Amino acid sequence: MKKIIAGLAASAIALSAGSAIAAQQCSNDVWKKVMERGKVVIGVKADYKPWGFRNENGDLVGMEIDMAQDVADAMGVELELVPVQSSNRMQFLEQGKTDMMIATMSDRADRREIVGIVGPNYYTSGTNVMSPKALGLTDWEDLRGKPVCGKQGAFYNQIVEERYGAEIIAFTGNAEAKQALRDKKCIAWVYDDSSIGSDLASGNYDDFEMPLNSEDDNPWGLAVPKAEEHCVFGNFMSGMQYNWHRSGRLIELEAKWGIKPTTYLMDQAARHEDWLAK
Repeated sequence: MKKIIAGLAASAIALSAGSAIAAQQCSNDVWKKVMERGKVVIGVKADYKPWGFRNENGDLVGMEIDMAQDVADAMGVELELVPVQSSNRMQFLEQGKTDMMIATMSDRADRREIVGIVGPNYYTSGTNVMSPKALGLTDWEDLRGKPVCGKQGAFYNQIVEERYGAEIIAFTGNAEAKQALRDKKCIAWVYDDSSIGSDLASGNYDDFEMPLNSEDDNPWGLAVPKAEEHCVFGNFMSGMQYNWHRSGRLIELEAKWGIKPTTYLMDQAARHEDWLAK
């Protein structure tokens, strides 16, 4: 099975433009290592419910954990999960601590220079805040000059500081940031609207709200090592994302994990659907 998968993945290179040159430049070292040892090591979040978090038994679960398992199953190898943070997920991949990552990472130009982000992107989210209802925030300008909790490594921290004059207090983990919000160390917590929406729907934040209009909607990208972006591994993961959209798998996982249906996934499913199956 591994030989068949490797052969199919390698054939993807031959179908790409300039395949002869690409084949000469691709060492496919990480792909080969994964197939030889029979295990893929994938970086995932452990603090981003419901995409990646620990359940009551301490096991890593969530939408992206299921996606990671799909990858391992398609490759015919075992899965090892490595918890990562926004501040270290790219470094872990660069340093070889992980073979790839599926870790709620926004696809941005500066990040494409460091890791191999391949399309089509699998998800998307915008930026918003969670704040106490009692404060009655109505506009982003309400954050000016005020302390706002954030997550280390999140790109929107700088944007909110520069655009609206907020004073960002960055924490290592989401739990710490949200506890600081409860302790009134900041007036709001700035984060992905998708995650905030899930928190508010959990019933654990009844005194809070997401009061502002979301900004800077940004697709999420999974990543392989930069050197393998246009090689076997990158082409394989591009195909995985295409098939997730075409099959409706991501919409299925959204429902499984109680995530509010997103227009993005519905649009992507329609875009990639089999026209003969209509």
